[in-house]
Amino acid sequence: MKLTVFGATGGIGQEIVRQALAAGHQVTAVVRDPARFTVTGAGLEVFRGDLMDPGSLRPAVAGRDAVLSGLGARKRADAGIATRLTRSVLEAMETEGVRRLVVVSAAPVGPQPADQPLRDRAVMKVVDALLKGIYVDLTAMEAALAASATDWTSVRPPRLQDKPLTGSYRTVVGGFPRSGRFISRADVAHAMLAAVEDPATVKQGVGVAY
Repeated sequence: MKLTVFGATGGIGQEIVRQALAAGHQVTAVVRDPARFTVTGAGLEVFRGDLMDPGSLRPAVAGRDAVLSGLGARKRADAGIATRLTRSVLEAMETEGVRRLVVVSAAPVGPQPADQPLRDRAVMKVVDALLKGIYVDLTAMEAALAASATDWTSVRPPRLQDKPLTGSYRTVVGGFPRSGRFISRADVAHAMLAAVEDPATVKQGVGVAY
């Protein structure tokens, strides 16, 4: 497939690029500063783009089979960035007629299991309170997805870890795995790539965790 990856210099974005290249896909990595992007490989194109200018992103998405986004706030001060940048991506995709989009979101944005243990519910409430601005941003981002013409999927992980790819994790379409507390960035990337060709995930949030 021909894939475009936004947020390619981030932890999840880099993993998406590496895994997609390893699987034999053609990948366009959209970055603001190519000097910060260290991934290499056959089938890779590095595209310097201005994420605040949807028109400049059109060549990066034109003719692609799917777009994947690791865009999001890295700290509380960045709250709001996911919605703003995702809207630029959506505008570029809709102009070019590209439909498939998979983005990373976060577990607190979606529903929790009805039988979630009390301790897990309490932890989620604490995390939600500490990072409220970021989750408000991601909720707005998902609203923009729902209002778009794209065939979107939002992958919603809990706390992220810098650990190797395992391929062993749980996913729940429209919900979240019971007692799911952690997942590695590599496995989130793996789940996002798997979602690209899974029709059951279209226009759905997908909870993913160990």
